[in-house]
Amino acid sequence: EVQLVESGGGLVQPGGSLNLSCAASGFKFNIYRMHWVRQAPGKGLELVSQISPRGDWTDYADSVKGRFTISRDNAKNMLYLQMDSLKPDDTAVYYCTPVGLGNYRGQGTQVTVSS
Repeated sequence: EVQLVESGGGLVQPGGSLNLSCAASGFKFNIYRMHWVRQAPGKGLELVSQISPRGDWTDYADSVKGRFTISRDNAKNMLYLQMDSLKPDDTAVYYCTPVGLGNYRGQGTQVTVSS
């Protein structure tokens, strides 16, 4: 059974940082490209970042480029998103999802950026 468990969200002031984690199980994590996506209140899903199976290629939405860093540890089946210089517009529920496996997401982790 595919399981994805996101964690690390919280309330942070503008300019602050958070490090999100995604624990993956039930599939061969190291052969899938992984996405971080987010959903802000009243909006659709937005692709934030993606990483290749071996972690040697990454890509970011223009809105987070230079502030967020995606990484993975295939030995631990873990995906990460380091978020720095957070802005109120980053407020959303963040999800990790494997690409091409099916419409799998975890419960998400809430990130709220507010003073």
